[in-house]
Amino acid sequence: MDALIVCLWICAGACAATWIASLISNEHSWVDRIWSIVPVVYVAVFAAAADFGDTRLNVLTALVLLWGARLTFNFARRGGYAPGGEDYRWAILRARLAPWQFQLFNLGFITVYQNIILLLITLPAYTALTHPRPFGALDALLALVFLGLLAGETVADQQQWDFHRRKHAALAAGQEPESRFARGGLFKYSRHPNYFFEQAQWWVVFGFGAVAAASLPQWTVIGAVLLTALFVGSTVFTESITRSRYPEYADYQALTSPIIPWPPRREPGQASV
Repeated sequence: MDALIVCLWICAGACAATWIASLISNEHSWVDRIWSIVPVVYVAVFAAAADFGDTRLNVLTALVLLWGARLTFNFARRGGYAPGGEDYRWAILRARLAPWQFQLFNLGFITVYQNIILLLITLPAYTALTHPRPFGALDALLALVFLGLLAGETVADQQQWDFHRRKHAALAAGQEPESRFARGGLFKYSRHPNYFFEQAQWWVVFGFGAVAAASLPQWTVIGAVLLTALFVGSTVFTESITRSRYPEYADYQALTSPIIPWPPRREPGQASV
C-alpha cells in the first residue's frame, strides 16, 4: 500500500479515537496528547517505505523523533497526560458557546482540523520519498538549523517551567511572585518564544522536501502555513484570556514582540542606550 494511503488511514483512526475519547471523558485535549507522537509515526512510515535506505528520510525521522521526545516530556511534566489535564482554554470556550456549538467545534476544529494539520506538516517527507536525491550540504545545513531551533524551544520551555515553579512557590509561601507571567530570559524578546521555535522547525521540515524536489514551490507548504495560522489564532485567544486576568499584560504586549524574538521596544520617555 502506498505510504501516503497508510498515513491517511492512520489519520482517520486518530480522528475517530480522539473524538470518541472526548465524548466518553468529556475532556477535549486528546489531540494534544497525541500531538508529539503521530507526526513521528507519519515520518517513520515514509522512511520505512524507502526501506530506511534514504539518508534524507532517515535524518528527518531522527530529527522529528527528537522533536517528539522533547515535546512529550514537556507535556507530561505539565500534567498533560493525567486525568483532568484538559487545556484550560476549552473550559472557557465551552462557557461561551451553546453545548451543540461546542460539540461542532470539538469535531470540526479540535479533532479533524488539528489531526489533518499533524499529517500535513509531515508531508515534505512524502516529497522526499517520491523525489529521491542524494543527501547534500543543504540537507546538512537544514538539520543543523532544526537542532538549533529544537535547542531554543527546549530553553524557552525550561525557562517557563522554572518561572511557574518559582511563582507557585512564592504564592504557597504567601509572598508576591516576581511577576504574574513569564517575561525574563527569552520571554524578554518574544511573548511566545516556544511558539516561534515550534513553528520554525516545521518550516525547516518543509525545506527538506523542497531540497529533495529541487524546487521551492511545493504544495506541501500548506502544512507549515496552516500550522502557523493555528498558532496565530491560538496566540490571540490565549492572550485575550491572559489580559483579562492580568491587566499589566497589555504593557508587556506593547513592548515585546508577539512571536519572533526581537529586541524589546523602549518604554515612552526611556533614553536609548
